[in-house]
Amino acid sequence: MWLTGFDAPCLHTMYADKPMQGHGLMQAIARVNRVFRDKPGGMVVDYLGLADQLKKALATYTESGGQGGPTNDTALAIAGMLEKHGVACDLMHGFNWDKWTTGKPAERLALIPAGQEHILEQADGKKRWLQVVMELSRFFALCAASDEATDIRDDVSFFQAIQAALNKQTSNNRKTPEQIDAAIRQLVSKAITTDGQVIDVFTAAGLPKPDISILSDQFLAEVRGLKHKNVAAELLEKLLKDELKVRSKRNLVQSQLFSEKLKQTLNAYHNRAISTMQVLEELIALAKEMDAATKRGKDLGLTDDEVAFYDALAANESAVKAMGDDKLKVIAAELITKVRQSVTIDWTLRESARAKIKVMVKRILNKYGYPPDLQEEAVKTVLKQAELLCADWVSA
Repeated sequence: MWLTGFDAPCLHTMYADKPMQGHGLMQAIARVNRVFRDKPGGMVVDYLGLADQLKKALATYTESGGQGGPTNDTALAIAGMLEKHGVACDLMHGFNWDKWTTGKPAERLALIPAGQEHILEQADGKKRWLQVVMELSRFFALCAASDEATDIRDDVSFFQAIQAALNKQTSNNRKTPEQIDAAIRQLVSKAITTDGQVIDVFTAAGLPKPDISILSDQFLAEVRGLKHKNVAAELLEKLLKDELKVRSKRNLVQSQLFSEKLKQTLNAYHNRAISTMQVLEELIALAKEMDAATKRGKDLGLTDDEVAFYDALAANESAVKAMGDDKLKVIAAELITKVRQSVTIDWTLRESARAKIKVMVKRILNKYGYPPDLQEEAVKTVLKQAELLCADWVSA
């Protein structure tokens, strides 16, 4: 592959120590010139003086319709880097991060949640910080070997550590429920090893490592007691969103209900309609409500799948009043049995198969006296819920 060429966007530096020209030189440079995440370009360390050959190769390349050119002068990159460094320093004005290079491991670690708190206290601080550090990192990558970059290297590493911590909350990577659960537990008990010492991240933030459920009363009490309230709110928001991603694959009604409540709370928080302490209390209350919803299945004597269908039937309060819990439980159990027997791999794609299951659901609702004026909406919700679970049923 090294001889025939391939795209490797994560490679950033090539050391040229043998003569090259023409397409061979262009092909070699193509190893490192791909833009990738925070990588704005590539660097060629030239030991032989290939500038003339590169110009000739580029001339041939551009005559054939290609675009681009080498950057020989890093002055513009340095100027951009120093400008963004100044903006980042302004955002951190009043915050002392000297311990990042001189302090003990625990002192360095404690700077991260404190730095997050400093940024989150500012209006639109998180968005501005993520943007400026991303731009700073790109400029830094282009001139990392310069004296100017060396002078601010420690600052950049600290800024990137704050950026990474803040970015955890906005990550959109799709993971399985098992991966999400493992990630949450790792977040709580994660340790950083440095200089032979092991330091718990949450201990540094003032939160002892919990030994029980992530949304337990003890854990939520510890979150409430965190020193940095904005960081606590960000942490709890992250955990709740991850929990909702898991529920969205199993229980349609619950995930929609709690997602809307979380959205309203966060909108009020981001619009500064409520204080940080208020949003923290509301997020804790929402976490407890979600935990109670999880335990509700045991109280009703239903499996997780039966609870999902029960919630689909009980989404309308009028239906609950008219039918009562006991009858809805019976309907949910029968729906699970009948729908599970009827679904096929492609039932969601074949209109005839969907129509057959729809008729079957209506018959069950009529059999138990489900209010006729509420049936249409209930059938739609039940079918959507069945679509969420059918993949597991069919594979099982």
